[in-house]
Amino acid sequence: MTRAAASLVLVLVALSSTFTKYVPKSGQRIPQSLSRGWGDQLNWAQTYEEALSLSRSTNKPLMVLFHLEDCSQCDALKRALAHDDEIQRILDEDFVVLNVIQETVDQNMSPDGKYVPRIVFVDPSMTVRDDIIGRYSNRLYGYEAADMNVLLDNMKKAKKVLKFSPLNFEKLLKE
Repeated sequence: MTRAAASLVLVLVALSSTFTKYVPKSGQRIPQSLSRGWGDQLNWAQTYEEALSLSRSTNKPLMVLFHLEDCSQCDALKRALAHDDEIQRILDEDFVVLNVIQETVDQNMSPDGKYVPRIVFVDPSMTVRDDIIGRYSNRLYGYEAADMNVLLDNMKKAKKVLKFSPLNFEKLLKE
């Protein structure tokens, strides 16, 4: 029994070393793009906290994409979003963007449950916009590859809401 367990451990160690990521001879890993395929030209935030800070300092809404790497619906949405030039342009010019593989501890980011793919908008006052939702009643923040027009409309809503946000109103009063 002990011999079989030792053999199994040796096989598992050998297999795990076979499937590790490639490390160049210099010993440094090639950095993974933060886009993860969602739009390589976009300036992606690295963490939720950084994204909130960028949103506040630039006065741009934050769009958070929740996904998994081995999810076929996420992959289909990723391809559709990455290839939609208008969405990519608006994200680049008017949004702070973050894609998240692990769930955040902020319960406001999953008001109707933790499912993927899910897209949540947050305004610069750090308020999750629960009024900007997708078209599905059973997963309010869910989008599919065929929903690019709904996502585009929601992005425009997020920008419009920002124009009338308390932060902008305060700036207008100061000017």
